[in-house]
Amino acid sequence: MKKSTIWVLVMIMALTFSGLLYLQISYMDAMIKMRNEQFHEAVKRSLYRVSKSLELDEARRFLEEDIQRSQALYSAGFKPSESMISTGDSDYVFEGVRRDTTVRTVTFPAFGSRNTVSGTSKAMQDVLMEQYLYQKGLLDEVVLSMLSTSDSRPIMERINVKRLNDYLKTDLQNNGLTLPYQFAIVDKAGKIVYRTRDFDPVRRDCYTQVLFPNDSASKLNYLKVSFPTQQSYIYMSVKFMIPSFIFTVILLVTFLFTIVIAFRQKKVTEMRNDFINNMTHEFKTPISTISLAAQMLNDPAVAKNEVMFKHISGVINDETKRLRFQVEKVLQMSMFDRGRTSLKLKALDVNEIVVNVVNTFALKVEKVGGSIETDIDAVESDVMLDEMHFTNVVFNLLDNAVKYAKEGTPLKLIVRTRNVGDKLELTIQDNGIGIKKEDLKKIFEKFYRVHTGNLHNVKGFGLGLAYVMKIIKEHRGTIRAESEFGVGTKFIIQLPLINNK
Repeated sequence: MKKSTIWVLVMIMALTFSGLLYLQISYMDAMIKMRNEQFHEAVKRSLYRVSKSLELDEARRFLEEDIQRSQALYSAGFKPSESMISTGDSDYVFEGVRRDTTVRTVTFPAFGSRNTVSGTSKAMQDVLMEQYLYQKGLLDEVVLSMLSTSDSRPIMERINVKRLNDYLKTDLQNNGLTLPYQFAIVDKAGKIVYRTRDFDPVRRDCYTQVLFPNDSASKLNYLKVSFPTQQSYIYMSVKFMIPSFIFTVILLVTFLFTIVIAFRQKKVTEMRNDFINNMTHEFKTPISTISLAAQMLNDPAVAKNEVMFKHISGVINDETKRLRFQVEKVLQMSMFDRGRTSLKLKALDVNEIVVNVVNTFALKVEKVGGSIETDIDAVESDVMLDEMHFTNVVFNLLDNAVKYAKEGTPLKLIVRTRNVGDKLELTIQDNGIGIKKEDLKKIFEKFYRVHTGNLHNVKGFGLGLAYVMKIIKEHRGTIRAESEFGVGTKFIIQLPLINNK
């Protein structure tokens, strides 16, 4: 599949998932806002009903107290006079006493007149009107008493806390709210007059309702109600959306993971193709040379010339070694597919191994006009190593320095060992072309080769540093690279000493 096709699919799927997540989040946000508004309205209605219930309780209490005072006056001797009933032309007379002991008299016309029925009806209407005015006066007195004396009483004498709590619970349930609540009564100055045990005075999300709004402004009191589980109650209304949201996120993560794997596989495929091309090229040259040398050996003139014969035999031997070395590098990488490498570990002196490899490699460095310097400072250098693999590691790093030497500048290699804490540190530094930052983090990947621009003399399969990383890890060590493009590269290896294994 082409890279452009993969990117088109990525964009389509990304837009699809983004749109789906946006719709789900928008829907959840709208539902939460709606639930919040419904909750606020329900609480406000409930608190208003509680306030009206408390006002009705106070009005009822004033009426009861007024009736009790009237009964007390009646019991003290303030009684109405006897009614006088006579026949003939006399009238009916009713005398009564008001609360302020003022006497009022109602006179009915005599039944003997011609207009007895109509007169009696009119008299009864007058009596009813009089009674209505009397009762209205009583109510007016109660209302005036309430307006003038109610706010002078302490708020806790005007409110029954238990009844207030009952009102709250009932009205909240009637509005569909069954979650726990706490409340407090505060005065105009914000001082708490009463509060439930768990009420938090510093909460800012309390609902406030004026108690007895007809009180004077300086004596107003407020009811504050808070709901500790309000947020969880609101979010519970959208809990059914959470599984679908989670599944969408899982699908998105799976899709992204699949895309990453696809790009990696494409990259591996490209690197494998490069590997095959490089391998073909690396094998083609020695095979061609061996083939040509073999043909030359068939020439009788060459067979008679001992010097030429030895030279051609030497060429065949060298190219055979070169082929064997390339095959060995390929076989070394088979360990990546088999998992852990089978190492033959034994106590070895790293300083000694490094010196031997440097002495062997010095000729190759001098051949390209370079120099190699050693700085052996490690006092403790005994490490559990596989001699063959560790030797290959040092050789590969030195060989890379030669391959990527800077053209026109004599190669300078510095190999150092030193002790860092409980580890031995080996560094191999060169003054070659260096590695760019974008390549530096990939150099230990299998089949990866650093781009060298117009430099075409660099051969290989891109397996050397991957092999180095594998072997160092198998020795429980670490390796990292520091490089500046155009300046040079330094590889730093740390291995645990035997005494600190």
